[in-house]
Amino acid sequence: MQEDIFGASSRRADNLGTFPRWNDVMQRHRDRADPPLSICKGDVFRRCMSEEWKGFLDEIATENRANQIRRVNERMNRSRYTTDQANWGQSDYWESPNQFFRMNGDCEDYAIAKYLSLRALGFPDDDLRIVVLNDLNLRVGHAILVVNYQGTPYVLDNQIAQVVQASAIRHYQPIYALNEKNWWFFRPKLSS
Repeated sequence: MQEDIFGASSRRADNLGTFPRWNDVMQRHRDRADPPLSICKGDVFRRCMSEEWKGFLDEIATENRANQIRRVNERMNRSRYTTDQANWGQSDYWESPNQFFRMNGDCEDYAIAKYLSLRALGFPDDDLRIVVLNDLNLRVGHAILVVNYQGTPYVLDNQIAQVVQASAIRHYQPIYALNEKNWWFFRPKLSS
């Protein structure tokens, strides 16, 4: 995958220990250790969201990769944006997909749900990056998913309805990116 994005160069590291929220959400996802979901009890109309997520992934499993990327982005972007303060009473909490489907979430929660959906569909970890960045237009922190598909980085963003090539976005300043194995620290490219 292209290591440089949004006009910044990156340096890779493998110590994910400096990202406790990421490690926590990945562990909860692997262990299925989220708080009990009372919504999973009851009739068919109150099915567990993880069943709905699995059904969605099963539905698109045989589609080509480009369609899977598009469909995952569309499905997750239908969720309502909700702040961590409103959901969890804290300023920053990274949700597992089950929590996201039940409670909605903020930008990193969209990115995590998209990331884990594509991983479940068989996308290699090396082709995926959750990128934490500054949105220079809105002057806020933001998180997105970048997917390398056929050698081109594409952005899956809860603020953009369509999947777009990363090169089409000029107002993002990346800070760091991560996946299950590594993380990348970004620096602006020096002008020559």
